[in-house]
Amino acid sequence: MNVYVVEVSRRLAEANVEVEIFTRATSSELPRVVEMLPGVTVRHITAGPYEGLCKEELPAQLCAFTAGVLRAEAAQPPGWYDLVHSHYWLSGQVGWLATDRWGVPLVHTAHTLAKVKNLMLADGDTPEPNARVIGEEQVVAEAHRLIANTPTEARELIDLYGAAPDRVSVVAPGVDLDRFTPPADGTERVAARRRLGLPDDGYVVAFVGRIQPLKAPHVLLKAAAELAATDPAVADRLTIAICGGPSGTGLTRPTELMELAASLGLAGRVRFLPPRPPGELVDVYRAADIVGVPSHNESFGLVALEAQACGTPVVAAAVGGLVTAVADGVSGVLIDGHAPADWARVLGDLLRSPARRAELARGAAAHAARFSWNATASGLLTVYRDAMSEQHARFALAGVS
Repeated sequence: MNVYVVEVSRRLAEANVEVEIFTRATSSELPRVVEMLPGVTVRHITAGPYEGLCKEELPAQLCAFTAGVLRAEAAQPPGWYDLVHSHYWLSGQVGWLATDRWGVPLVHTAHTLAKVKNLMLADGDTPEPNARVIGEEQVVAEAHRLIANTPTEARELIDLYGAAPDRVSVVAPGVDLDRFTPPADGTERVAARRRLGLPDDGYVVAFVGRIQPLKAPHVLLKAAAELAATDPAVADRLTIAICGGPSGTGLTRPTELMELAASLGLAGRVRFLPPRPPGELVDVYRAADIVGVPSHNESFGLVALEAQACGTPVVAAAVGGLVTAVADGVSGVLIDGHAPADWARVLGDLLRSPARRAELARGAAAHAARFSWNATASGLLTVYRDAMSEQHARFALAGVS
């Protein structure tokens, strides 16, 4: 979501749209207002302690955050904001109140939906609380426009949340096609592996993302163990690279994945890499023969798109937005379910076939090229204009100038 907000804001500014981003301050050293780039201002709102708040505690700070947003607007001339675009349900709650006061449209992007997450919950994971479900239902009911990342998400908003179909618009996220590019040749892949401390030769299957049950990185480890039993020649040459840190419910047992690797006899075959900024993720994607995305749900699957832009095939679970982000059989392979045997079979087949991987690599780069942040911003601008036109028409009917 952070990548989405930054990249879209950059493109909106390039289209001469002035953007102000409101976010909760997480450090006392952050300036209250900072220019991220020309045309994009970031406002750090004090709402609760700077550090130590978990996700479940954030709703208690909605009042403080809303007050900070309203005060910022009150310091500006009347009519300062033309539209609010909120991201995630917490910001949607704030946007609902702000737009009601300011008389401007609210456009909302959920990014993830509690009802969907609860329907596709990983074993042992904690369901999203009813308070979030209610909060999302309220935002869906109040928003003038809802942005869905994929047609699948649009159907979920309509079927599970009762959203009016004419208020739901599908605008796909993008990928930075200047940053995420395929390696020029094999030497770049070897160089990337060396920078990451991975073997020059052999196979590398990478996972990039938060380490938590929802993202299911354990599926890749269990698939590797399955390969060790069914195809030791492939397994002996395989390294699983896990790039990310514990998050969400994964924080309750931060070493669980390391313990699983040891219990499966994979300790020497699994490399744990710390989280990296987008610019450094290029190395991870280029170093891999395959990127695995075994999530139980993804509203889109930005990791899958970034990997494909780097010319790396993706093996992903056939869930949520991944069925859009990955072109099955063209840029990667989609798998129904999370059975380790199924994942081991698909991974093994691809690792044994360099020709098939090369074919998918070409398809991956071509598929990713269909998505860009410029296209995302253009789609959002169309939605913004429609929402503002409708708002003006409503005011005209009501005799409000």
